[in-house]
Amino acid sequence: MYAYRRHRFKKKKLNPAVILCVMGAAGLILLLGGDKSLLRTLGEEGKKICYEKLLELYMPGVVSSAKSREELSFAERLLYDLFPETDREETTETYQTQIESELSYETILAREAADENYVDEETGELVEAGAPSEEIGSTSPTEQNTDTAQQEGEAEEVQQAAVIGSGEKVVTYAREKLNDFDYLMQNFYQVDNTTTISSSQLNADALLGKDLRLSHDASTPQILIYHTHSQEGYADSVEGDASTTVVGVGDYLTKLLTEQYGFSVIHHKGEYDVGDRDHAYSKAGPALEQLLAENPSIEVVIDLHRDGVREDTRLVTTMNGTQMAQIMFFNGLSRTTSTGDIDYLYNPNLADNLAFSFQMQLKAAEFYPGFTRRIYLKGYRYNMHYCPKTLLIEVGAQTNTVQEAMNAMVPLADVLNKVLTGQQ
Repeated sequence: MYAYRRHRFKKKKLNPAVILCVMGAAGLILLLGGDKSLLRTLGEEGKKICYEKLLELYMPGVVSSAKSREELSFAERLLYDLFPETDREETTETYQTQIESELSYETILAREAADENYVDEETGELVEAGAPSEEIGSTSPTEQNTDTAQQEGEAEEVQQAAVIGSGEKVVTYAREKLNDFDYLMQNFYQVDNTTTISSSQLNADALLGKDLRLSHDASTPQILIYHTHSQEGYADSVEGDASTTVVGVGDYLTKLLTEQYGFSVIHHKGEYDVGDRDHAYSKAGPALEQLLAENPSIEVVIDLHRDGVREDTRLVTTMNGTQMAQIMFFNGLSRTTSTGDIDYLYNPNLADNLAFSFQMQLKAAEFYPGFTRRIYLKGYRYNMHYCPKTLLIEVGAQTNTVQEAMNAMVPLADVLNKVLTGQQ
């Protein structure tokens, strides 16, 4: 994956006589003498560019330039200026990924269910997100770099880690850096190979410009927490005891949000992945829609999950001596590389979803550096279209302990409070 700004040269028909004159002039200058190094450069560059122009004339589309004017050498600028009819057109910066094969409607819906890695209950083996790697070359969430040293090192201000959890901002990010698409992608996002993202969707000013404050008090429900995959547990979970799974983690998050921060929260404990994980999202959808219809005051929806990783991977960070699981925000873009936007998975709330996860990620990076993994972007929808302020959150993995997952709810609840009340 990489980011680029591409400048295309519109192909316009050139007069062959002009090209021959340029070639002849370059040769004449070389013969007459002068600055030998400059003339040599002009001759070499001229020959190359004239070849390009001939190809553009007789084989349109074969040659294109990806250089900006600032990147051109003096000789290249001089020779390009001889062709004033050639216009440069700048395109939107895009994160381009590998191309996946054509997928059927049923296959895409099945892939949507595989939004995260998980451990197969029968074999005990890790099943990575998406299709097998030999089929689409997908990058799984566990392959991303969870080390935030680069992220912290490039921030404007870094204080001692001892103040983490003190309520003071630890890291400050300059807005001009966040407005750099490359910087944003390299420090805050991980893009799956099944999809693409552009600077038009990930613009820091737009993402941070969304007002995500709750519009009403806690006299009516404000937040809904549920679990598409309620059966996910941790290293020391007790079989049959939901309090030791992601459902128990949801209970603790609910307790913190209600008792410590005063929010009105509904924790829905419906089971949608029992015996049939592949249809969990489609099974959870109608129930989620009904809950929102019955409680129209709900403004925030949180789908709490747990990731799956290799047994030698530990998603743990330590803050003030307390070990806790790292969390990851997850977004679906309703777009695959091969098919483009998926009409039947349209998400009218995509911009708001992206703004919510980014504001959460930035607040976490500022107050709790190292607590979050990069936001993971994938191609499908994941029931995030029902509510603008929707988060899909992965809390650690199967190698974490239940207590580590519970501990992670403390900073998560604080970050939610900061974003939903507009604290700076």
